[in-house]
Parts: sequence; structure tokens; C-alpha cells
Amino acid sequence: MLSTKVDFKTGGGSLLRSFTKMAWPDPKQFAEEAWGVGKLRHKKLANLIGYCCDGDERLLVAEYMPNDTLTKHLFHWENQTIEWAMRLRVALYIAEALDYCSSEGHPLYHDLNAYRVLFDEDGDPRLSCFGFMKNSRDGKSYSTNLAYTPPEYLRNGRVTPESVIYSFGTVLLDLLSGKHIPPSHAIDMIRGKNIILLMDSHLEGNFSMEEATLVVDLASQCLQYEPRERPSTKDLVTTLAPLQTKPDVKKFSLCNPF
Repeated sequence: MLSTKVDFKTGGGSLLRSFTKMAWPDPKQFAEEAWGVGKLRHKKLANLIGYCCDGDERLLVAEYMPNDTLTKHLFHWENQTIEWAMRLRVALYIAEALDYCSSEGHPLYHDLNAYRVLFDEDGDPRLSCFGFMKNSRDGKSYSTNLAYTPPEYLRNGRVTPESVIYSFGTVLLDLLSGKHIPPSHAIDMIRGKNIILLMDSHLEGNFSMEEATLVVDLASQCLQYEPRERPSTKDLVTTLAPLQTKPDVKKFSLCNPF
């Protein structure tokens, strides 16, 4: 799978992602899924704007997000880490994107992780549309370490609305800790009430303990072993929306990564 930026004469840019024919042997299935994803339109998504499945070509074209990924800002930053208020914004915006996508008839999101969260030209987070595409014919799509995979997916190999919530919980752990911490380890820390040890030390204490506790509790709910015990996307939004108390959040403007 290869990604690159494409510039057009209009001055805008798009992100082009190519897949191998081996990953998508059936062009009809690829076209049908891409068509469905292309109908999604939301300001919290990096929307799909085109696709190609001619011959061996399997291409997706999406809105270009120039300010890199959450993975970059959380795990590989150079000058300063992402501040607490922006982490709360990321959590809410992705929850809002997932809530929009939970509507009947919309495709499920596959393999949600920090790499799927992109930052647009204004420095605001958006959810990549590529996560709506399955990576194989049978719908088995998780590519991350098994430690971060929903337990029910390990049993039946299927993505469900509840497994998407579980993955959202792992992203919340990333935002809290600044590390890609295994859920089982994080849950042990939460049960031991070691929230301070869970929090990203690079924040240097610049966060609200009350807000952090609410996010930790939400992450714990998302990571429940039983899918039926996890919150809905609307519950996520309801919990996170009141935490957006800082309108002037410092945004990111990075050098073009391509």
C-alpha cells in the first residue's frame, strides 16, 4: 500500500493511496465499497473524492491533510508535544465522526488507530476515510498488534460497531499517555488508581485532573471485555463535548511530509 500527494492545477491537493491487486482481487467489490465510502461527507472526515479500479489498479483519492498524523504529534514530535486541550479536541472530533458514521447504512470503520487521525490545513483533526475500506475479501481488517485488537475480533474475525468503540478506547489511551500502551496494562493501572502514572509526563502536569479522570473512565468503558457493556458513539460525544473549554487551542503547522 503506497500513499502520495497529488497536486492539481487548481492549486489544491489530494492524497492518493494505491493498493495491490492481491489485496483487492475483485474490482467490483473494491468499486462498490469505494462508492459507498465516497457518499460519506462530514467536516470531521478526510473525505474520499475519487477511486480507480481499472485493470490491476486499485486507487483511492482523498482530501489532502497537510499537517500529518496523530501518530506523528504524539509519538514522534520534535519540538513540543500536543497540548492537553488539543488532545480533548481530537477525542471529540473523532467521536463526532464515528457518530456520523454509525448511521444506518454507513460502512463500519476498520482498524481505528492514531495513524488514521489526520490534521487539516487549519490544524484541526479529521478521521481518514481510508479506514472505511476493508483490506481483504472476507472483511478481516485489523492490522495492528494483537494486544490492541478487540477481543471479540480475535474470536470471530468480524468488525462490529462495538469493536470500533474498543478501538476508540485505545486511541484515548494514546491521547492520555502519549504512548501506544497495551490496553491490558492500562486497565491494570486504572484499577490501581494510578492515573498520574498513566498520564503523559511530557504534559508536565498541564492538564485538568478532573478532565483526565473523565477521559480515563471513558476509555475504561470503551475497553470493556463484553461488547454490550461499551458506550455508544452518542455516549462518547455526550461525555467529551463538555470538556471543550478552551476555544483557542494551539494548532499544528508542519512542513509538508511528502
